[in-house]
Amino acid sequence: MTVLAIILLVCGVFFLTVSSIGVVRLPDFYTRIHAVGKSETLGAMLVLAGLAVYNGFEISSGKLVIMLVFVFVANPTATHAIGRAALRSGLQPWVRKTGKKSAQEK
Repeated sequence: MTVLAIILLVCGVFFLTVSSIGVVRLPDFYTRIHAVGKSETLGAMLVLAGLAVYNGFEISSGKLVIMLVFVFVANPTATHAIGRAALRSGLQPWVRKTGKKSAQEK
């Protein structure tokens, strides 16, 4: 069980690292919240699952599973709400500047 817990924790830390790199490297708000919404949710869930497996069958593991379910529901919902609020407030998505006309300019 310890090996499974370590694998879950390492995978979770990997996805959390990818999420933080995405926030720094991606060009605009919408792509950044997409990176955070997907990989941060999975990373947090894997870390919580790894901690629950490491603790074994105890009350603290049950609490970790409840937190895992909350993260599973709350993170994507909050990311969607934040993105929708940004769009409604007038924040325009990033568009690549190229020599060709984009679909919006035609």
